[in-house]
Amino acid sequence: MSKELELIFDFGSPNAYLIYKALPPLLERTQATLTVVPCLLGGIFKSTGNQPPMMAFQGVSGKLEYDQLEIQRFIAKYELHKFSFNPHFPVNTLLLMRGAIAAQNQGVFEAYLETGLASMWEQGLKMDDPEVFVEAMTAAGLDGQSLLESTADPAVKAKLVENTAAAVERGCFGIPTFYVGDEMFFGKERLPQIEEALTSK
Repeated sequence: MSKELELIFDFGSPNAYLIYKALPPLLERTQATLTVVPCLLGGIFKSTGNQPPMMAFQGVSGKLEYDQLEIQRFIAKYELHKFSFNPHFPVNTLLLMRGAIAAQNQGVFEAYLETGLASMWEQGLKMDDPEVFVEAMTAAGLDGQSLLESTADPAVKAKLVENTAAAVERGCFGIPTFYVGDEMFFGKERLPQIEEALTSK
């Protein structure tokens, strides 16, 4: 029986970039397949009453500084030195996430993921700007204009809403969230637990 690791995903989280880039060795060791589920982080936050860490912990002395330390440790451990914090953060990812649904429909999802992640967290582009979006996707060999136009498709919009609602229904409150079967794991620090769960399958 093949093993599946599901990742609830939105480009807007820097941790989504870090975890996605760190996953390949784990997937190889466990012989698991990765299923990325595009969702809207803002919708998840709204439905669950959650907030971005920079808001939720802004009054907690030392917490945000420690979070940055953990990010740097993660980058060093997995050698993710291309990572660069986006100067336009927070970027509204509605366009990007609708584009992700469109890319799935067009059969170019993996290339779209790589391009979106690099644009957001390596090149620091303002990916909620339609012109920047089209230029970045086209430069990567994708049909940027077609993807942009597809984000206005009611079926694409509905699918993103459906994915987001389903994730919340399963207990998701933030990103990155993983599922191994019905077992949920939250945060990039859960990789060892995820590997144990996959290995036991």
